[in-house]
Amino acid sequence: MKLLRTGKNGHVFELDPREKQLLLGTIKLYPLVPAAHHRLSKDGQGTKADENQRLLEEALAEQRRNNRRQVLAMMNEPERFRKKESGFELKLTPAEVEWLLQVLNDVRVGSWLALGEPESGEDPGVTKENARYLLALELCGLFQSVLLAALGVSESPKWAGD
Repeated sequence: MKLLRTGKNGHVFELDPREKQLLLGTIKLYPLVPAAHHRLSKDGQGTKADENQRLLEEALAEQRRNNRRQVLAMMNEPERFRKKESGFELKLTPAEVEWLLQVLNDVRVGSWLALGEPESGEDPGVTKENARYLLALELCGLFQSVLLAALGVSESPKWAGD
């Protein structure tokens, strides 16, 4: 995936057919961070702490269901990917780029959690069961780098475990 051009209406990226398939497959993993991972407070004390945490998790789950439906609908819009000789052109507004970055970040962090939260440079102990998470973690990082560059961020994002 590479940035072709940026204009007043947004950004145009080029993807080969395999990159398109990988991007869509990665997005379909969303949401991947468990709702219970988000804690209302660190100490968890108080008379209503459990109830408040449950309400937070329910609200997050509903928001994520809606986000998933919307991002999949956006990526499946007929004009979203334009077929070209070399593959596809993907058009995204700046707001859509930001949203896609959030979705990819969720998948990346969720993959890192599924791999056991390995430290940077540490072997996560890849197995047949968790190999897809290592692939998703790496793909998200690559896609995020291109999207961030389109927004003018030149430095690569930190690894999910950093």
